Amino acid sequence: MAAPKKNKDVESDFDIENESEILSKTQLKNQMLDLQKLGESLIELSPSELAKIPMDEALLDAVMLARRITRKKEGFRRQLQLIGKMMRQRDTVAIEQAIGVIRSAHQTSSAAFHKIEVLRNNVINGNEEKIEKAISQHPLLDRQKLRQFARQAQKQQAENKPPKAARELFKYLQEVING
Repeated sequence: MAAPKKNKDVESDFDIENESEILSKTQLKNQMLDLQKLGESLIELSPSELAKIPMDEALLDAVMLARRITRKKEGFRRQLQLIGKMMRQRDTVAIEQAIGVIRSAHQTSSAAFHKIEVLRNNVINGNEEKIEKAISQHPLLDRQKLRQFARQAQKQQAENKPPKAARELFKYLQEVING
């Protein structure tokens, strides 16, 4: 029994309409690898951060199992592939957004930490002008405490002692600035 002949005009119109939906093998493989990387970033999150990620129980179980597997073993690679396969069947936009929020929060806290470190170094290595500038930026700071910490830290630096006063100054700045 011969197969019915297909109309070439209908086939070409169908191909043009679905061309945007059809992906090459390379594109499919790249998407698969991207989803595996997303799964790997899920594995690297702490348990409290994982709790903030919107995912179903099966995916969470797969991620938790991957965390228990040693990274040098073949089983870990296969578990990553399984997580990638599971991710292909889910909408990953919410997961990507949640990971982005977690990463940006980490970057924000790192930036705040760095800002306090710079302020501490300015107070220790600077003169009265730097202390006044710090107080103008953060009015709750105590001028006398800042001067005292600065003198102690400079003295400890000169004597090659551990920077106890610098650490105390950092804690003080952190408490006052972060509330």
